[in-house]
Amino acid sequence: MEIPVVDFSSWHHSPDGASKQRIAGELVDACRKVGFVRITNHSLAETTLDEAFDWMRRLFSLPEEEKMKAPHPEGWAVHRGYSWPGLEKVSQIMSTGHDDELRKKMREVPDVKEVYDIGSENDTIQPNQWIPDTTLPGFREFMTRFYWECDRIGNEILRALAIGLSLESENYLTEKHSGNNNQLRLLHYLPVPAEDLENERVARCPAHTDWSSITMLFQDDCGGLEVEDISRLGTFVPAPPIKNSIMMNVGDLLQRWSNDRLRSTNHRVGVPELSGRMTRERYSIPYFMSPDEGMVIECIPSCMSDKEPAKYEPITQGDYNKMRMSMMYESA
Repeated sequence: MEIPVVDFSSWHHSPDGASKQRIAGELVDACRKVGFVRITNHSLAETTLDEAFDWMRRLFSLPEEEKMKAPHPEGWAVHRGYSWPGLEKVSQIMSTGHDDELRKKMREVPDVKEVYDIGSENDTIQPNQWIPDTTLPGFREFMTRFYWECDRIGNEILRALAIGLSLESENYLTEKHSGNNNQLRLLHYLPVPAEDLENERVARCPAHTDWSSITMLFQDDCGGLEVEDISRLGTFVPAPPIKNSIMMNVGDLLQRWSNDRLRSTNHRVGVPELSGRMTRERYSIPYFMSPDEGMVIECIPSCMSDKEPAKYEPITQGDYNKMRMSMMYESA
């Protein structure tokens, strides 16, 4: 399996109807067959991406006591601020409401990474937890701008998907995403002995799907992202980084919206390029596009028929998010 590539250059430089339809068709075809697609020649400036990675490296190089000035709040309900190694445990398991023993069992193999999560400044349900400006001057200002730049790019992708799905308007999906419930993640995977990964004493990021509508991923040159081959379930293939491209994937909510026409595919972070028998540190920036908490996720009209009725019951973004996110952290 290879990750499809979609060139967005004519979306901006020759934005006629035929060009948009071609790009939209290629994008939906990739999302249907693989669930992952590499987007090239998008409109996010390379200098902006370089600056984002520079800020992230400066953040994670801070002493632990400085990073802990913006700690992830206790429990799972607020997904913001700094998560130290071992706090978060990614899984594909959904909460049933009685999961304390399962959470404890999952954490016997900790994820060796540190994370900083950022949302919209307009989000009062999950308020941001900022590193003080005196500690890292300019960080908050840049990341706030970068958050909305990523939202702009994400909306272009959502418009292309709407065209490719033959929805009534190219704004059908963007109208369901105000931008205020998105999530910007800064991820730092720590160096770890390869033997510990191979023997499953620790993990980087286990296999999972995303519970967003779509995810855009920016990677450094380390590598490690692996995508499940849908023709050989349980087999994962590398998705190597290419500078200034976006690795975009379908999330669970868009799979539900599209009645499984678009695929939310399992992926993980495995063993990257090794330096001796130690992994390299890895930096990546996923950006999750999600509708607002009260938005109802139900099958969109063009994706169902009498012969193909809706496969999923309607659910709000907030309720689906709770089932997934509550398994990542210990209960408060």
